[in-house]
Amino acid sequence: MDKSIYTYNYGQMLRLLIAAREQVGLTQQDLANELDETQSFISKCERGQRRLDVVELRMWCTALNVSYAEFMRVFDSVSIPPATR
Repeated sequence: MDKSIYTYNYGQMLRLLIAAREQVGLTQQDLANELDETQSFISKCERGQRRLDVVELRMWCTALNVSYAEFMRVFDSVSIPPATR
């Protein structure tokens, strides 16, 4: 399994997060305020320079008023399943 944060699937997840943020009309600064983070932290995450863990992803979904389960359903529909051995 590829450990890089620069995988196709990770990029898809980031695109979905950015789209969700923009859809609710939040700027990076607005989201940073909701998460008690800095705007540069949000920017680094959205550009793939800093990897989000599952706990942080759930917090982002909550801040964006998006169901974590629904986010994962959409992510599953656009991601490529891992190759089986």
